[in-house]
Amino acid sequence: MKKFMPVFSALMMMLAGCDTTVTKQEMASVDYGPRPERWKEEIRSYLGIRLTDPKDAIIEFRNEPQQLFQKKTPVRDQQWGWAVCVWVNDKNRAGAYDGFFPMSFVLRNEKIVAVNGGPDDANVIGARYAREQCAQLGAPFIQLR
Repeated sequence: MKKFMPVFSALMMMLAGCDTTVTKQEMASVDYGPRPERWKEEIRSYLGIRLTDPKDAIIEFRNEPQQLFQKKTPVRDQQWGWAVCVWVNDKNRAGAYDGFFPMSFVLRNEKIVAVNGGPDDANVIGARYAREQCAQLGAPFIQLR
């Protein structure tokens, strides 16, 4: 375990150094396209093939789509579009709910172009981006226990 600590420490320092602040010029530099209309269906479809129990999962859409620009960093590509914060509580393989986790979805032209957090991005970086973007979208994630 001790041999992994330097690698983990270096990763955390790199992650902490990622500046995700976006300028007005960056926000204005891209075409977000029209506001999506079928965004809930698109997100439910995405989650339907990734969750353990999609039929009984609790999916909370925490905001209406808002324009979002995700700056390129060493750990994430640049993305832009209409973003939605979603809180998900899926059942585990034993059939019990594990608790909510945040996800952020970015859509353009009615299609998902980026996802932060969740089953396909279940790591410290994905969780950080999902939490930051949910807060930016007006839906800060607060874990209740």
